[in-house]
Amino acid sequence: MANQETGSSSSSAPQGHQVQLQQEEEELLSIYGAESGWVEARTSCDHLASLSADLAHIPTPDTPCYRCQHPNENWLCLCCKDVLCSRFVNKHMLQHFQQSNHCLALSYSDLSVWCFSCDAYLDAQVIMQLRPVYETAYILKFGEAPPFRRV
Repeated sequence: MANQETGSSSSSAPQGHQVQLQQEEEELLSIYGAESGWVEARTSCDHLASLSADLAHIPTPDTPCYRCQHPNENWLCLCCKDVLCSRFVNKHMLQHFQQSNHCLALSYSDLSVWCFSCDAYLDAQVIMQLRPVYETAYILKFGEAPPFRRV
């Protein structure tokens, strides 16, 4: 009999629950990138030959930009190991690429790897040539080895 008394509200409950689930799904998509311009990192790049031969020894993530000494938003050139600021500061890494054609860089902010020539992020956990520098930067930044996902 309790079911009969709540029959009208229970018929709207599943619809309300569906709306709530849809809102939660939209929120997750927004958080994890569907609406924020999320991009899939590339798993290959034709420009890896320009990588520095020794990427196990790199400047620390707190190294300021070599040109303007800005302390944040800096990138590591993976060709010559210069540390330069991002396009959101004084664009010194972008200028470095334009002048030297050194196209591979690692962000000390989030440890992402960007190829200026491909105009794309690269997956440092999948591209084996990038794993040593990613691991070294992670250890320097966080004091422990990174958790690598299975590829």
